[in-house]
Amino acid sequence: MSKKIYADAASALAGLTFDGMTVMAGGFGLCGIPENLILALRDSGVKGITVVSNNAGVDDFGLGLLLKTRQIARMISSYVGENKEFERQYLAGELEVEFNPQGTLAERLRAGGAGIPAFYTPTGAHTAISDGGLPLRYGEGGKVVKYSEKKEIRQFDGRDYVLERGITGDFAIVKAWKADRFGNLVYRHTAMNFNPMMATAAKVTIAEVEEVVEVGTLDPDHIHLHGNPRQEPDQRERAGGRLLEGPGAGQRADRGAWACGWLGR
Repeated sequence: MSKKIYADAASALAGLTFDGMTVMAGGFGLCGIPENLILALRDSGVKGITVVSNNAGVDDFGLGLLLKTRQIARMISSYVGENKEFERQYLAGELEVEFNPQGTLAERLRAGGAGIPAFYTPTGAHTAISDGGLPLRYGEGGKVVKYSEKKEIRQFDGRDYVLERGITGDFAIVKAWKADRFGNLVYRHTAMNFNPMMATAAKVTIAEVEEVVEVGTLDPDHIHLHGNPRQEPDQRERAGGRLLEGPGAGQRADRGAWACGWLGR
C-alpha cells in the first residue's frame, strides 16, 4: 500500500474497514465533518462499529446515515440532541451509548494520542460520571441492562479528581482544509474542532481535504497537524494515514461553511 493520496473516498478506505472496528470521527455538529468518508463507510457495508465522535450528526446527514443503516453498535459521545433516530435506537436497546462531558471527551482523545493511558480531572467528581449507574444500554420494556461503572477518585491539594481513561481507535476520519504530500494538515477556523485530537488518537488517519499542495507550500507556523516526512510513502501510511483529494473532497462544502460560520458567532 505505497499510495498515500486517493481521488475518492472508497479507495481511501479500501483494506482498512472490518466489522467491530473503532472509528474516530472528527467534527462538531455538521461543522468539519468528513462527509464523503462517512458516505463511503456506509457504502462499505461494515457493521458493529464503535464510533467516537462529539455527536452523531442529524437524521439524514453525517453519522446519522450510519445510524439509519444500523451500522453503529456503540457510540462514545458528548452531545447527541439533534438526532431523533439516535434517541430511538438508544431507548430501544439497539445502540449502546457512553456519554462524556465535552471537555473530558476532548482530553481523553488528547491523552490517547499522546500515549497517556489515564488522567485525573475534577469534572464529574461525585456525580453519576464518577459514581456509575448511567444507562449504557436499554433492553426490552425500557429496562436498563448495562450501567456505567464506578470510577476511581483521588484527592490532590484538597480537591477530588476522577480517573478517566484515554481513548484510541483503529482509524480516524477527519476533515481538513489543506494538506501537502507529506500529510501535514491545516484546518479552517472552527472546522478544526475535534479533528486534530481524533487524528492523533488513531492507528491510521484518513484526511478528507479541500486542497492538496506541494511540499514547502504550507507555512510551517500554520500547520496544525504534522505529517512524517522522514519515512517513505508506504511507511508513512502505516504510521500516519491517507489523503482524500479531488472534487469529491469538497462536495457540500457550502453546508460545512454555513455551520462553521454559525458556530463562530
